[in-house]
Amino acid sequence: MTITQLKYVLSVAEYQNFTVAAEHSFVTQPTLSMQIQKLEDELDIKIFNRAKKPIELTEIGKKIVEQAKVIVDESNRVLDIVHQQKGFIGGEFKLGIIPTVMPTLLPMFLNNFTKKHPKVKLIIEELTTEEIIRKLTDGHIDAAIAATPLENEAIKERPLYYEPFVGLIPENHRLFNEKVINPDELEMDDILLLEDGHCFKESVINLCRTFKTDNKKSFQLASGSFDTLIKLTKEGLGMTLLPYLHTLDLNDVDKSHLREFTNPPPAREVSLIYHKSQLKMQLIEALKKTIDGVVRGAISFSDVKIISPLQKKQT
Repeated sequence: MTITQLKYVLSVAEYQNFTVAAEHSFVTQPTLSMQIQKLEDELDIKIFNRAKKPIELTEIGKKIVEQAKVIVDESNRVLDIVHQQKGFIGGEFKLGIIPTVMPTLLPMFLNNFTKKHPKVKLIIEELTTEEIIRKLTDGHIDAAIAATPLENEAIKERPLYYEPFVGLIPENHRLFNEKVINPDELEMDDILLLEDGHCFKESVINLCRTFKTDNKKSFQLASGSFDTLIKLTKEGLGMTLLPYLHTLDLNDVDKSHLREFTNPPPAREVSLIYHKSQLKMQLIEALKKTIDGVVRGAISFSDVKIISPLQKKQT
């Protein structure tokens, strides 16, 4: 039994296809199939039911895959220990970032981090929270930046900052003349939201439900980006909510339409998250230190009310 064989098993279990698994493992399909067959012969069991399309794990195969994940993680930790002992901060580091954080936070730390750690090959991918959780669990990314809490026992969360929600309100809106707005004044039917898949949308919905649990009206418009929501709001099609960092680059005219919330303002918690196996911790710590250094001057809110990004179950 070899680590390589176990990695091949994990790949087939994930992709449910020998050819696709071989492509992602950078070997030929016959090589991958032969190594898995050798492992099955050695153990005198079948890990996969090849008669099924797509391929399925047998019952014993499911147990082997769970153990293989642990073994592969621990084998990766050996190199991790060596790097930590040597104080080496380098190599490939795969980072996922949710779409509503990527455009504001990434420009703040990327140049700084790459200059400080030139030996790190940082591979950044924009992912939804659901995709991030899956890829962290499968070991396809090393860490991520997402809105928390996620309430996932397999994932560790390290808060980076707390980002208040800010209202953007057109002149024809009932709340435009308010100096500050109260969450209980929000109505779902006139708030422009992001499309499904954005955790910020769920946070906004949760914010409204917190104070209007009987409000079951659906929103009228949804968009894929904050830029579009801002344009729609300026056209008078409804108000919207923005994360604080998205308001900093607005022009003076647009800023005159911003309204903060009463204290403590609703906010999202943005965290650096990673798998509980805690691999590549020296890189994770280096990244957190860099981000901490650049966001401290830009965002310093602490007295806030955290709004969960998790979708609430309907009752």
